[in-house]
Amino acid sequence: MLITRFTELVGCTVPIQQAGLGRFAFPPLAVAVADAGGLGQVSISELADPSRVTTMLDETRQQTTGVIGAHILGPDAESEEDRAFIRVAASRARVVDFFWADPDPALVELVHAGGALASWQVGSLEEAVAAERAGCDFIIAQGIEAGGHVRGHIGLLPLLTQVLGAVQIPVLAAGGIGSGRALAAALAAGAAGVRVGTRFVAAQEAHAHPAYVQALIAAQPEDTVYTETFSYGWEHAPHRALRSSVAGAEAFQGEIVGRRFDADENVWVEKHRFQTFSVTDEYTGAVEAMPFMAGESVGGVTRVQPAGEIVRELAEEAEELLRRWA
Repeated sequence: MLITRFTELVGCTVPIQQAGLGRFAFPPLAVAVADAGGLGQVSISELADPSRVTTMLDETRQQTTGVIGAHILGPDAESEEDRAFIRVAASRARVVDFFWADPDPALVELVHAGGALASWQVGSLEEAVAAERAGCDFIIAQGIEAGGHVRGHIGLLPLLTQVLGAVQIPVLAAGGIGSGRALAAALAAGAAGVRVGTRFVAAQEAHAHPAYVQALIAAQPEDTVYTETFSYGWEHAPHRALRSSVAGAEAFQGEIVGRRFDADENVWVEKHRFQTFSVTDEYTGAVEAMPFMAGESVGGVTRVQPAGEIVRELAEEAEELLRRWA
């Protein structure tokens, strides 16, 4: 068993945290990861109001006895709506996970008041130290190899080297973690666990668009690019995506690349060229011009799998390698 400071703190049996993956990270994926022993996360930033957060987290909690987290992107301590989201999440999830904002003691205090643990994904030594000072229970160090939005500017190993020597709380490694070997290497380097994103996009429960999944399966690390291409409505937010989707967006002629029907609001939601969003199987349109976010771990995506199988595959391979290396 891969018992670490992270698993002991959070209550998982496997040191794997599923990344906050927008609309991919809804109850089906979070439940499957939690059932397999990891930390399954529900992304609540895209939900319209606290009542929907309540419903979604209650639904998730009813389906698993595993460990569940709530992921919040770009939290704002001055926003009463964000604070309401956090209160709901902290009362229902074991972990409230923040990304893309400066670590804020007020938000961490709000999480602790609700009875949950607080974590922050960081991209630099300075952010890591700030997160510990803010009272976070653990942090995620994200290297530039990561898919989706990327906070830092250096590789994971140099970042881990800096962060592990500077903080006392558990540190998870993120960016380029898509195999049991990468998990084992992160643990051997001193990380208490890993955060996995790209592999879970291709999980059955994520409901990614089939064209997106096939592009992931066909890709290798060199087929990803660190870019600001998909920045409509969110400028200067670098991310890593498949080079083919960047080319598709640049070649697209028109303003709207696709749309999906939102049954909750009973409206069609349109997406602009160069806009960032989770390309789920709900979308129709010019899918090849949509953002296929992917990290350098994409070579580990070889087929569609149940999320629980991905967790077990990573953990078992890592455990075997660590046993050999001991």
